[in-house]
Order: sequence, then C-alpha cells, then structure tokens
Amino acid sequence: MYIMICESQKMICGVLLVVLRHPGASQVMFSISQPNLLENKKRRYASFSHISKERDDSVQFHWDAFPIEMGTTSLMVPSPSGSKLLVVQNAENDSPTRFEIWSSSQMEREFHVPSSIHRSVYSDGWFEGISWNSDETLIAYIAEEPVSAKPTFTYYGNEKGNCPDKDCNNWKGQGDWEEGWGEAYDGKRLPKLFVISIDSGEVRAVDGIEKSLSVGQVIWAPSAKDSLQYLVFVGWPSGARKFGIKYCTNRPCSLYVVRAPCFRYEPCQYGTDTKLSAVVLTESISSAFFPRFSPDGKFLVFLSSKSAVDSGAHNATDSLHRIDWSIDAEQHPRNKIVDVVPVVMCAEDGSFPGLYCSNILSNPWLSDGHTMILSAAWGSTLVVLTVNILSGDVSRISPCTSEFSWDVLTLDGANIIAVCSSPVDVPEIKYGYLVENASDNTKWNWLDISSPITKCSEKVISLLSSKEFSIMSIPVRDASENLTKGASKPYEAIFASSQSKKHDACDPMIVVLHGGPHCVSLSSFSKSSAFLCSLGFSLLIVSYRGSLGFGEEAVQSLPGRVGSQDVNDVLAAIDHVIGMGFADPAKIAAVGISHGGFLTTHLIGQAPDKFAAAAARNPVCNFALMVGTTDIPDWCYFEAFGSEAKSSFTAAPSAEHLALFYDKSPISHVSKVKTPTLMLLGVKDLRVPITDGLQYARALKEKGVEVKVMMFPDDIHELNRPRTDFESFLNIGVWFKKYCS
Repeated sequence: MYIMICESQKMICGVLLVVLRHPGASQVMFSISQPNLLENKKRRYASFSHISKERDDSVQFHWDAFPIEMGTTSLMVPSPSGSKLLVVQNAENDSPTRFEIWSSSQMEREFHVPSSIHRSVYSDGWFEGISWNSDETLIAYIAEEPVSAKPTFTYYGNEKGNCPDKDCNNWKGQGDWEEGWGEAYDGKRLPKLFVISIDSGEVRAVDGIEKSLSVGQVIWAPSAKDSLQYLVFVGWPSGARKFGIKYCTNRPCSLYVVRAPCFRYEPCQYGTDTKLSAVVLTESISSAFFPRFSPDGKFLVFLSSKSAVDSGAHNATDSLHRIDWSIDAEQHPRNKIVDVVPVVMCAEDGSFPGLYCSNILSNPWLSDGHTMILSAAWGSTLVVLTVNILSGDVSRISPCTSEFSWDVLTLDGANIIAVCSSPVDVPEIKYGYLVENASDNTKWNWLDISSPITKCSEKVISLLSSKEFSIMSIPVRDASENLTKGASKPYEAIFASSQSKKHDACDPMIVVLHGGPHCVSLSSFSKSSAFLCSLGFSLLIVSYRGSLGFGEEAVQSLPGRVGSQDVNDVLAAIDHVIGMGFADPAKIAAVGISHGGFLTTHLIGQAPDKFAAAAARNPVCNFALMVGTTDIPDWCYFEAFGSEAKSSFTAAPSAEHLALFYDKSPISHVSKVKTPTLMLLGVKDLRVPITDGLQYARALKEKGVEVKVMMFPDDIHELNRPRTDFESFLNIGVWFKKYCS
C-alpha cells in the first residue's frame, strides 16, 4: 500500500503555454507536484511537450525525455509573446528575492531585490498576481511589504554608539503587533503592489494605494502606444480588523485602477495635476476578483462572490460581470456593471446550477474574443464551461454523459488542454477541439493524450482496476420544514466500491465528509480516498445540503441548522446505500476534516450505534470554545445563528450566545459516544485551534471511550505536509481495519 500512497500523489499543478513555434505547433510546460517524504516537502518539477497538429482530429504531444526539477523556484510566468520567461526565486528570512529573465536559449538578466524594498513575492494563488505589460518591458507583481523598523533598547547607563560592536549593549524590540489574514498567512506581511523594469532591474512600489488596503491579482490595463499605463488590481480593505481569508470569499473586495510608476529612464508623461490615487471601479458591488480583459481590450470581466459577502456564508454561488472599457476614457466608481452570469438561486433538474469557480485562466479566451473557458463545479462533478460575455449564454462542453471531473489547464489557440479523473481513475490529459457540422450545431470532441506525467505503476493500476464509482441522487428525507424549493431538491453522494463485491458480501464502508461546510466533494481523483478504497473499503462521499454546486438556495439552507440538517442528510445517505444492499450496517466508519470533522463527531454522538470507527481531522467540536480563538469567529456565528449572525456577531459573546454555540456543537452529545475515535490535529492550526479537538478527546477518555490522538507540530489546518498526509491516512487505514473488518 506504500506504493499507492506515494505514486498516486503525483499531480498536475498547472500548465503554461510558453512558446508558439509556428502555425500548427506549440510548446507547453506542465508544472508537477510530487511529495518528497524524506525532506517533508513537495518536489516541484516542469515537464515539456511539443504539440503538433496536422488536422483538427489529430494531435501529437512529443515529450522531452526528462522533466526538470524547479528547486527553489516559486513562480514561472511567460511573457505575452512567449519569447521570455520570468522565474522568481523567493528567498528565506531577509535574503534578496531573485528575478530571472530567460529567453529560449539562456538566462538574459538576473536581479536581486533586497528585503528593504520588499520581502517574498506572493505565490499563494489568492493574493498572487504577476503580469507583463504589452511591450514586455515591465512586470507588475504582489509582494510582502518590507518589515517596519523595530524599536531599539539600550542597556542602562550606556549610550548607543559608545560600543565598538554595533549590537553591544542594545537589542531590537518587538514593536506593535500587526493583525494578518489568518490561517496560512501567519507571519506574512501585507501584500503590496510593485513594478520591476526588466531593462534596468529597478523596482518601484506603486503609489496612490491606501496603506490599509491589501492588494492582489494585478493585471495591466490595455493602453495605446506611448500613452499612460495603468494597473487593475483587487483590494481588500482591512476595516476594524482582519478575519481569516483562506477559503473565505466572503471578505469584501473591489477592483481598483491605478497609474503605473514612471521609471527614471522613461520620458515621463504624467503632469503634476495627474491623479495618483487608485480609483475604485466596482463601488456598487460588494465583491470583485479575478479581473480579466477581453483580447480587444473593450471589456473588463470579473468574478464576484457578492452572495457570500452579503449573506455571511464563507463561500457561495459566484456571479460573472463585465465593465465596458475604453483606453481613452477616465475610469470612475460609477462604471456600469453588467451582469453576465447572475447567481442561480434554484436550478431546474439537469440544468446549469450556477457558477462555482476556484480560479480563472490568465488567458481564458477563445479566438472569437468574447467566449471564456471556465472550470466550475456542477453538482458533484467539475465541468468545462463556455461563457459568452456578450449574451451571457453558458454551455457545458465536457462530456455530459461522463461522471468524471474535468479541469481546464490552458488553451492552445482555439483548443483546450484539460485533465480528466475520477475517484478511482488517475488523471489523464485530454485535448479538446470544436467541431461544426452541417446543421450548424457545435460540439467539442476530446482526444486522449498519452503522457508520462500521468503514468503510474502496474501495482497502482491493478489496485484501482477493480474499483468503480457512481454518483447517487439522495432525496431529502424530511422536507416538512419551511424550506425553499432549492433546499428541498435531492443532494448527491459519490459511491466507490469493488466491482466484484456488489452482489456478494459487502465491503466495510467509510463515509467521507468534506469541510466548509460550503464546499463540495467532487468526482475527481484523491490520493487519500483512492488509498482507503484500495484497502478494501467502499466509500460514500457525501455532498450534503449546504454544499456548493446545487444552487444558492441549497447553500443558504444550512446556516442556522448545522448539527441537524447536515447530520440528517448524511444519515439518510447511509441508509440509502444500506437499503440498496451496498453496505453492511455493522461495518461503517466516518472520516472528515474541519466541518467534516464536526459532522463526524456529531454523527457518533447522535447515532452512537451506527458507526464502528471514526477519524476526525482538525474537527470543530465546540463552537463555544472555538469562537474566542479562531481566525474566523464570524463563521461560528453565521453557521450557528444563520441570517441573524450579522446583527448578533460580537468579539465578546454573551452567555446566551455561548449556550447556543454549545447546543449546536458535537461536545453536547459526547456523553452518548461509544465509537473508537482517532483524532488528528495540527498544532499550528489557526482556523480550528487544537484546543477544540483536545477537549473532545479528553472528554471521550474521561468516559472510557477508546480514543487516539495524533499531533503534527508543524502543520496548519490542511494537514497536507507530505509526511503528515502519509502518516495520517496510514493510521486512518489501520484504525478502520482494526474496528471495521
């Protein structure tokens, strides 16, 4: 089983279309991640392939013999023409950040930016933003602001400067504490906007941005030749305080435009009366991020999570919008914002459920210039969509008959490079092209691409070949409450099992529960789930009501009902599978992380005779304890209080609030628990601090329930460091084998 854990962890992280060679051929670079257990780091490397096309239905990927390890490289970003490649090497501590500019044959320039200008360049996928200007002379990017000066203290009786050793008799103090953006950003400085000239290496901070604004996702605005150049970016105001932003799209944000700095060697065209202050572009909407300009520069398109911001849900249904753009007109806060794809409240059966996007390609445009390619959750599957930004038409172009998940990696001109996988099928690369027939109907065909980066051993293939999966529709068991139409519709569960066991003795079953709760379990490959399945377990992966991908009414049905509606949905899904004869009711286990751990611990308390074993990873066990220590106290209020949360939220909860938090928590049912429980906790978790899980584990021990606690001293909420991931699921497998076989 070691093979299963290690080899299946090789995953495609991203893809960059680097160089267009000539018509009909291009070069593509894949960024790959693979765990290095000995060093407890993720090994990252690049694999290159030349793509040649003789006709639409024939494409060849010619792979280089060996990949290249990226080492300490943090980011690689090709220029618009593909003739240059920016490589960023983030240094540790206060060492300089290194920028390298590569051509097709050599490194042309190298610049070292000292920490006095800025610290590390952001490469986290959220604040991260690196953008070349159109003539490829300037690069805008987001980096940590420099460390502010610390106070100096001197030893009593000695004056600073009297000692030949500059550090003699004095020390640097700590200075004021500065609040950060919570989980995963601990110790990170405020993200700020900079521009570097690749001719001189000069770096300039962009002026005109409020100091309290956290910035990210910068792109260059289109401009006429020799005219002023502007930058568009996302800004998050700090307000009275910062809450955790990781996985939380409910933090208000806007698009801004600001003048790019003028470098000394350039003829400066800015007059003294030119406004330097950044101008907000989306004043009338509470959320705007992932800005993208259309190829002709006439439209600025962006995603919004206004449903999350306005309601308080940490995640919700997205919407897509556009602003008309002119390089000659001054931009202002009263820009007309056009709704391209509005929030879908309740989807009809089988129809588009709304946008649920985790990112947008840097260049998402087809050759017509107004059709975008997106990946989005559609129920329990990830699908490929086309969106016409003029008409708002949305079409699903990945196969509708497939329950596999499809994720876009990049565009190759008018064609699409995607990856396709399932819970029991390792990722495979697909190449999509548009076919038009005589009746003017259009469709996309997908070609299989043989790739060394998705290969795995015969052992892994053998373990997975006997497995199959399906997506089940689970009817709402008790719809007697005053529910909206969208909240009364069926939800989904993915069931994975051995082909040969369905009509014989049932395999023991693990119920897998996602966190959030406003997230979704997708039918894509997961190394941990595949590992557990390979041990001889069936998997029931439940996307209970409140999950994304099913319309906004379904999302908003859960807040205020956590610990009851979500628990009942999971129990109904289990009973559904048992009723079909696919599970043995005496051999059921549950595992979940975060809110999935909340559900796991709720289930073993509310249904104490139903589960033979449980594993909870950084679980929410006691809202009343968590609310005072987490980086997202507003989440506790919203999930417990529902629509009343915004008016009820306070940093000093009342006794009444604490009582309600306790009643909604798994700790309130701990006296009924009988199930042997494994707890896996990250010591550096700011989202659900370890005190939450420890209190629950100690309560179980106190009443004689078998419990095992594993601590991971260097891990945050995700528990995804290579050794942690390996050790966690090895122990989960052993724990479940012990109690469920």
